[in-house]
Amino acid sequence: MTRVAATHAAPALHKGLIDLHATVEREALAAGLEQSLLELIRIRASQLNGCAFCVDMHTTAAANGGEDARRLAALVVWRESGFFSTRERVALELTESMTLLAETRVPDEVYAAAANEFGEAELVRVMWTVTVINAFNRLAVASGMRPTA
Repeated sequence: MTRVAATHAAPALHKGLIDLHATVEREALAAGLEQSLLELIRIRASQLNGCAFCVDMHTTAAANGGEDARRLAALVVWRESGFFSTRERVALELTESMTLLAETRVPDEVYAAAANEFGEAELVRVMWTVTVINAFNRLAVASGMRPTA
């Protein structure tokens, strides 16, 4: 079944989301968040949402940015690996809670750990990063977008 290409069928809306993504990225980096952390957040949310297009896009971006292939491979089992810093683990936990919102409701202890690890400026930008990638994931999955070789 052919699905509507949400990005092409509503270009002004797509541009608005792209612009929001660019604003969040700029603000996140200015607040002190690392590009590598932003990509880990995007990859993990995309894995949870089953968005092959975004997983491909962001693992490629992370690898091109110098991210270690072992860490990228282990991201799906980040809790069991020893490859991620405390800061990354806290961000990944918050990412999972926000992405699985209907199931988790972002538990107080997850939020408290994130608030403790990140300053207010960083925390809110982590939350916006999660929010934007989840929006992209939902559009891509619903539209049937797939990575190309």
